[in-house]
Amino acid sequence: MLLELMQWLAQDLHLRFFAVFNYLTLRAVMACGTALLIGLIAGPAVIRKLAALKIGQAVRTDGPQTHLIKSGTPTMGGALILIGIAAATLLWADLSNRFIWVVLIVTLGFGMIGWVDDYRKVVYRDPNGMASREKFFWQTLIGLTASIYLAFAISAPSTEAVLPLILDWVKSGFTLPLPSKIDLIVPLFKNVAYPIGIWGFILLTYFVIVGTSNAVNLTDGLDGLAIMPTVLIGSALGVFAYVVGRVDYSKYLLFPHIPGAGELLVFCAAISGAGLAFLWFNAYPAQVFMGDVGALALGGALGTIAVIVRQEIVLFIMGGVFVAETVSVMIQVAYFKYTKRRYGEGRRIFLMAPLHHHYEQKGWKETQVVVRFWIITMMLVLVGLSTLKLR
Repeated sequence: MLLELMQWLAQDLHLRFFAVFNYLTLRAVMACGTALLIGLIAGPAVIRKLAALKIGQAVRTDGPQTHLIKSGTPTMGGALILIGIAAATLLWADLSNRFIWVVLIVTLGFGMIGWVDDYRKVVYRDPNGMASREKFFWQTLIGLTASIYLAFAISAPSTEAVLPLILDWVKSGFTLPLPSKIDLIVPLFKNVAYPIGIWGFILLTYFVIVGTSNAVNLTDGLDGLAIMPTVLIGSALGVFAYVVGRVDYSKYLLFPHIPGAGELLVFCAAISGAGLAFLWFNAYPAQVFMGDVGALALGGALGTIAVIVRQEIVLFIMGGVFVAETVSVMIQVAYFKYTKRRYGEGRRIFLMAPLHHHYEQKGWKETQVVVRFWIITMMLVLVGLSTLKLR
């Protein structure tokens, strides 16, 4: 929005100073600052409004007993994050860019799912919220739609070429091969990529988007635990987006060139700004929780960006904390069901799942768990960024 204004001022009115806003890096900085200011300024008012509406967190009765004091803390604060991201992106991004819109739609779509889930938790005082099947249905609908579109959006050289490419694929009887840009890239190796075909790409993309969304949601159980890793990973993905969006950098670093992907740096910067603003209020002891409206949306955004910049495996590495949290739940549930069926009594591997609760039960303070998981994420993000050059 502002980009078009700046371009008009620079070209039509010959005010050359405004041409500086054509630089992607400057607009990314402005997007980060805009989202940060929106969050810091609007945060107190939003928290007061949520408290006045009695939109308080319904704490799990089977969770750690120390969390019972958090009951009634305003939740659904993730809406504040989404407002900051959406506003900053619409103001500073190139709105003709196809990737900006698909990431924005996925983010807000998953945010709506989370909003309904949180609303049911608050209104009906049901800690379980939306039924699992219903939530999974809407996540699948959004995830599959985005996956199918991205298969052609990544392969096409421009936004205008996406629809013709889809029509050509349909006319070919769904057999037209797409460019190697949708191959699965293996980090740390030169020119190692596995051709997975369009259907393999769609399936992989679906699991990355939906899986990351739910992984972030499972991690969001302690004050500040989920938002800081999201900021760190989002910032790193912004670097990858900048690289694959430039012909010179992508060629030098042996990445596929994805025209238009660099614009996602603005979106990633908005995530960082909005996330840091939210952390100001979500740090221990939290004044507000993000709820599913924030966690599902942010996870979906990270997954979608990782697919566009062709770094699904790197996302798996950098999001190691999210992966560990998810795997801990899967192992706990599977082992409990297995032992109950075999021995008549369910047994557990972890003291409590997700993993952060396990360490709480072992005697770690909440702040210790959070900061240590942050440190682990920082190291994993550095490992992920090192794959830019280490080949």
